[in-house]
Amino acid sequence: MATFELYRRSTIGMCLTDTLDEMVQNGTLRPELAFQVLVQFDKSMTEALENQVKSKVTIKGHLHTYRFCDNVWTFILQNATFKHEECQENVGRVKIVACDSKLLTQ
Repeated sequence: MATFELYRRSTIGMCLTDTLDEMVQNGTLRPELAFQVLVQFDKSMTEALENQVKSKVTIKGHLHTYRFCDNVWTFILQNATFKHEECQENVGRVKIVACDSKLLTQ
């Protein structure tokens, strides 16, 4: 799996891909331009995470499963608690996918 696919598999990435596919099928958009939009989406997501996100969140929970494959960590937590400043949220099960940000710029 390419590292950028992490963004494309998010809700916003899947909606963008579906919309672009529909536009290509309808003849509204050329496939080359749709590809360029996806490439720009990947770059924009990387830049936004690097430059605009300044918040920190503490996550605690029971580590159910973890794996490291192709420089990507995957963690599955049960009964997780997310804490951000004064806000706290409990989640029954959460999957966290993390990769080295240096790989995104290659």
